Amino acid sequence: MKKIILIIICSANIMMIKAQKHEFLNPPKFSDADLSKPKSLLDENAPAEILYKSVHFMIDTSTGSMHKKYFYRVKIYDKDKAENWLNLEVPLYQMNGDKETLGKFKAFTYNLENGTVVPVKVEKSSQYKSKESKYVQMTKFAFPNVKNGSVLEYQYDVVSPFLFIIPEVLVETDTPSIYTEYVLDAPLNIAYNINYTGELAPKYRVIEEQNIYGSQYKTFRFGYDNVKGFKTEKFIRNDNNFRTKISAELNSTNFSQLKLYSSSWDQISKRLYENEDFGGELKKTKLAKENMPAGVMEMKTDFEKANAIFSYVQKTFTWNKDKGVYTENGIKKLLETKIGNAAEINLFLIMLFREAGIKADPLMISTVENGLINLVSPNVSNMNFVLASVEIDKHFHIYDATSKQSSMDELPLRHWNQYGILLTKNKALQIQMTNMKPSNTYLTVDAKINDDGSISGSYSDKDTGAFAMYVKDNYDENAEKYKKQYKENFSIDFTGIDSKVLDNGEFESTMKFSSNNLIDRIGKKMIINPMLFLSKTSNEFDQTEARKYPIDFGSPTTKVKKVTLEIPEGYTIEEMPKNKKIVTEDKEIEYSYVIEQKGNKLEVTSTTKISSADYPKDYYPAFKQIWGVASKHENQVISLIKKS
Repeated sequence: MKKIILIIICSANIMMIKAQKHEFLNPPKFSDADLSKPKSLLDENAPAEILYKSVHFMIDTSTGSMHKKYFYRVKIYDKDKAENWLNLEVPLYQMNGDKETLGKFKAFTYNLENGTVVPVKVEKSSQYKSKESKYVQMTKFAFPNVKNGSVLEYQYDVVSPFLFIIPEVLVETDTPSIYTEYVLDAPLNIAYNINYTGELAPKYRVIEEQNIYGSQYKTFRFGYDNVKGFKTEKFIRNDNNFRTKISAELNSTNFSQLKLYSSSWDQISKRLYENEDFGGELKKTKLAKENMPAGVMEMKTDFEKANAIFSYVQKTFTWNKDKGVYTENGIKKLLETKIGNAAEINLFLIMLFREAGIKADPLMISTVENGLINLVSPNVSNMNFVLASVEIDKHFHIYDATSKQSSMDELPLRHWNQYGILLTKNKALQIQMTNMKPSNTYLTVDAKINDDGSISGSYSDKDTGAFAMYVKDNYDENAEKYKKQYKENFSIDFTGIDSKVLDNGEFESTMKFSSNNLIDRIGKKMIINPMLFLSKTSNEFDQTEARKYPIDFGSPTTKVKKVTLEIPEGYTIEEMPKNKKIVTEDKEIEYSYVIEQKGNKLEVTSTTKISSADYPKDYYPAFKQIWGVASKHENQVISLIKKS
C-alpha cells in the first residue's frame, strides 16, 4: 500500500513540474476580453500596455541566415498619448552588397464594435520606405482605424545575412508589459556573448544545448511577467543605460577553423589597424605630407603645431553627420570634396599630427545616445565614433574636428560618456573621459518700466563650451523652432531674434521684448519680481521618491542670470528683497542671489555654480535643498510706491 501511495505522489510531482514548465515562443490566442479592458493593472495611467512581446533570433543552419522574428500585441488606452505605437518601423540593414529583407509580415488593428470583434488588416502594400543612412533603410507601416480601446497586433520576420548585427532588446520600456520574452537560438559552431544589464531578473530562464530545428543549438531564453513602465529621472542624459536590456555579440565561429570576433581590446586594435577602411587609411602618409598646412613644421612647440593643424582641418572640412569608426569614401575623397564622415575627418587629423612629429592615436568612443561601452565584453560594435588623441608632455589631449566650435579638450556633450579606448600602434588603453571644462550660460536682461506699466528692453542668452555646441546643433536642425521656444518658454513677446556663433565659439541669441503682464498694480503701488521672466518658477529637483540613478549635467557649469531694471521717475522701493548665499560643505554646489540699487536702477544677479559634470545619487538632497532656496529667493517681489 505504501508503495502505491509513493508512486502516486511521485507521479503527481512529475505532473506538477511539467505543468509549471514555462513555454517560450507560444503566443496566447487573441482574447476578446482584452478589447474591453479599461486600464492597465500595472499602471492605471498608462496610455498603452504590452499584452505580449516576443523577440526571437534564430540562425538557420541550412541557409546561414539569421531570422529576426518579432511578435507584439499591444493594448491602446489613450491613442493621443500612445503615438509611438500607431506606426510601425522596421529597420533593414545593407552593407557591401548584402542586405536584409522583410519576410513574413502580418499586422491587424482589432476593435470591439457592437459586441463583435472587428479586425482591420495592415496591408503590406501600404508600406513606406525611407533611406535613413547609407546602411539603413526603414520600412514603415501605419495602423488603420485605431481608437481608444483598440488592440494592435503584429508579427514579422527579417531575414539577415549579418550574423553580427543582433539588435539590443529593451525589457524595460516606457510602456508596461504583461509578458516579454527574449530568445536566441544559435548552432553550436556559432557562439555569442550575452550582455545583460539592468535590475530586473527574468522569471523564466533557460540556457542550455538542445536538439532543435534538426541540429544542435545553444539556446538563451528569458521571460518576464508584469514589467512596469520604466520611470526616468531628470538629469540623466541616456536612461537606456539603466533599463533592463539584453544584447548579443558574435564571439566566434568554428567552421573547421576557429575564428574569434570579440576577445580583447588589444586584438580589436590589431584588427582595426589591419582593416583597409581604418588602419589602411592611416598608412597613406603621402596625403598628410602633401596637405600639411603652411608654416606648421617651422613652429617650435607641439602645442602650437597641434592647434594649427586642428584649426586647418576644422575650418577646411565639413562633417556629413555620419558617425562610425570606419571611413566610407576614403580620405582621398575627403580631400577632393572637403566633406566626410567622422572617421575620415579625425583620422586625417591624426595623420597630420603624426606627420608633424606629434604622438597621436585614434580614440574610439560610444556617444551618449549610443550607450555606455561594455568594458567587460570588448567588441568594436560597441563604438560609433572616432576622435583624435595626442600625447604632449606626458598628458593626453583630445580633439574633434567634426565640430566647428570645439577646441583642445573642448568636445560636444555627446562625446563625454565615461570611457574611451585609445588605440596605440602596440596596444589598446582604456581612458576615463571626464569633462573638466566648464560650460556656462549667461542670461542678461536690460529693461525699464514704462509710464503705461509695461516693461520693455533687451535680452541676451549666451552659452559657452559644450553647451554652445549643443545649442548650435539645435539651431541648425530647425532655426525657426529654436527661436519660437523663447516665446513658448517665457510667454513674452520677443522680436528681432538674432542667433549666431561668436568669434570665440560661444553661441548667443539677442532680442528685444515687451510685456504688459509682469506688473501687478494695487492702488499707487506696482508689485513686481525684479527677476522678471527669469525667475525660477519650479524646483527641477522635485523627486519625492528616493533617487535611483546618478545626476548627470554633462559638464561643470555656472549659470548667471542678471537683470538690470530701470525704475520710473517718481517711484521709490518700499522694501528690498533679501540677499542669499548657500554652499555645500565640499564647495561642489553653490548658489547666490544679490540685489542692489544703483540710482534709479535695480541690479539683481543669481548665480548657480556646479563644479563637476556628474554626481552620485547621494547628492540629490543637496541639489533639492539648494534649488528650493533658489526658487524661494528668485520669487521675491518688490513694491514700487509713487511719491505723493
